[in-house]
Amino acid sequence: MPRIHRRKLLQLSGAGAVAATTGGMAGILATSRAPAYAQGATVHWLRWNDFVPTSDKVLREQIIPQCQKDLGITLNIEMINGNDIQARTTAAIQSGTGPDVICALNNWPQLYAASVADVSDVAEKIGQDQGGFYNESRVVANNGKWLGVPWCVLGAETAYRKSWFAEAGFNKFPETWDEYRTVGKKLKAKGRPLGQALSHSFGDPPTFWYPFLWSFGGMEVEKDGKTVVLDSKGTLESVKYAVGFWKDCFDEGGLAWDDSSNNRAFLSGTISATLNGASIYLLSKREPDKYQDEKGEPLYKDILHGVLPKGPAGAFAYHLPMTNMLMGYSKQKDAAKKFLAWITSKPVYQKWFDSQAGYSVGATTIWEKDPIWDKDPVMLPFQRAARAGHFPGYAGPADQKAAEVLSKYIIIDMYAKAVQGMPAEDAVKWATSEVKKIHT
Repeated sequence: MPRIHRRKLLQLSGAGAVAATTGGMAGILATSRAPAYAQGATVHWLRWNDFVPTSDKVLREQIIPQCQKDLGITLNIEMINGNDIQARTTAAIQSGTGPDVICALNNWPQLYAASVADVSDVAEKIGQDQGGFYNESRVVANNGKWLGVPWCVLGAETAYRKSWFAEAGFNKFPETWDEYRTVGKKLKAKGRPLGQALSHSFGDPPTFWYPFLWSFGGMEVEKDGKTVVLDSKGTLESVKYAVGFWKDCFDEGGLAWDDSSNNRAFLSGTISATLNGASIYLLSKREPDKYQDEKGEPLYKDILHGVLPKGPAGAFAYHLPMTNMLMGYSKQKDAAKKFLAWITSKPVYQKWFDSQAGYSVGATTIWEKDPIWDKDPVMLPFQRAARAGHFPGYAGPADQKAAEVLSKYIIIDMYAKAVQGMPAEDAVKWATSEVKKIHT
């Protein structure tokens, strides 16, 4: 994904701003018929290619025809690689044309606050009906008004080979970074390294390296969201630790990985653990004859999930939120809002949620009570994962500036530079300088 420079981001976030149309939502979900003015409308929804292919099939084969039947709206779903979504978004805003609804990742909605329609009426109704939104879903998509309708939270836990960890002396997942480093060093010596992306990719790098920073007491800014405090003892200690940790334990090819690389490495048996969604486990369980361990047994039976270890400042997590933005340039705002209310309503969303099998949790708390969590104890760490999530910008707000820091991969690059040879002090000073440029 191309780097996004601050000037362009600010220009884009101010371009194409169009006020949302107003209109009541009452009655639309209670009936199976669309109002006359929605008939014949087409809504273009841009989203990522899911790591659970079954879910994309559900959208194409069930949701599209049901949308036509229930709302009279033709739904055009375009699915692309998650790393391409942000570039498509900025290009669409600049040209003033493109998808009506874009599913944004992380806290990207904050970047485009002036270029999306206000969907507060839709989002507030969904939250009221479904037990409220998780804090992580709210803070990335709300700046006093709703910049999009939260879609889901993709839980990030560490998938690991339980037999390999047991052979290295750990019958449960390590609780501290020191313990994880101890087992990782033993495993790498046996040709079974840990695996983690340290690169420019939307999911795995930030969901690992941001919590790693926080667990040592490092952070970008104070709670006021203005005072940059990245150049701190905690940050420096985390970078120094990462250098030895990376060399001792990790597959160093992770510097070039995207979000699918660690999946392939784990499934092929070349790494022993990786922070990821549940897609590794779910895929190996769905295709047990294809994915097997070195003994010829189904691989999924040797996979468990663990939370990220704790550091000197405690344990932290960042689970990947997704938000559907209604774009300001859209000429189908009314139909798109009806679609967003409909697709996120419990009866319709249930079909997609079931197909995820726990890979994503809903953005609202009601989904914690779904019977799906009674089916497989290996998936239980994901059930309430979103409650523990922090977000880029912590301890400050997940605002536009925090989103820009994330989009430029400044925190990720701080660690990448250090493990590739830059002195830890220099890596921290470089990252601090880049963060200050954004906050001034």
